[in-house]
Amino acid sequence: MSSAGAWSFSRMKAFETCPKQYYHVNVLKQFPFQETEATRYGTEFHKACEEYIRDGKPMPPQFSFMQPAMEKLAAMPGEKHCELKMGLTADLEACGFFDKGVWFRGIVDLLIIDGDEARVVDYKTGKSAKYADVGQLQLMALSVFKHFPQVKMVKGALLFTIANDIVKQDYSVTDEGVLWKPWVMKYAALEKAHETNVWNPRPSGLCRKYCSVVECAHNGG
Repeated sequence: MSSAGAWSFSRMKAFETCPKQYYHVNVLKQFPFQETEATRYGTEFHKACEEYIRDGKPMPPQFSFMQPAMEKLAAMPGEKHCELKMGLTADLEACGFFDKGVWFRGIVDLLIIDGDEARVVDYKTGKSAKYADVGQLQLMALSVFKHFPQVKMVKGALLFTIANDIVKQDYSVTDEGVLWKPWVMKYAALEKAHETNVWNPRPSGLCRKYCSVVECAHNGG
């Protein structure tokens, strides 16, 4: 296993946003995760959606605005999987989420398998879909192709619940090579940072407001 270890979409995005911040948060682990009102809302919303699809449990009053959309998802034909954990090896073979040789980890909020077609739905509780990143959909589709080899087409959707918006993207199994190439290159950059122990900062206008690495020169250190 590489010194960079297993990765996920969120982990890779954190590294690309700022390698130095990634180093302090994910390597040195100086700043343990702290729940906020926004993350708590997201967790509760995801749980409510899972229980509705899986168990038929009514959506709580605070999430009742999503009832019509959840009813449509529940009515779609196919085998449904909620919060499904998927792992891949470095050889891009399916494996368990916690397997020793896992290279990539991903969790799909809702997966619907219907013959050789699948739907991947990711719930987003952000206030805007303006900067939607379909990278997560790509990785979930690529994982589905490995875990469910009968699937040849994945219809992906980022469902922005608060913004009442949806971003769709379809993926064919014939495009696997093209889709994987940039992610393999991204991982190579992450791996190199681990091997060389070089973690260059990537400053932006958000440094002082959102970054906890106060010793960084770009954060007033």
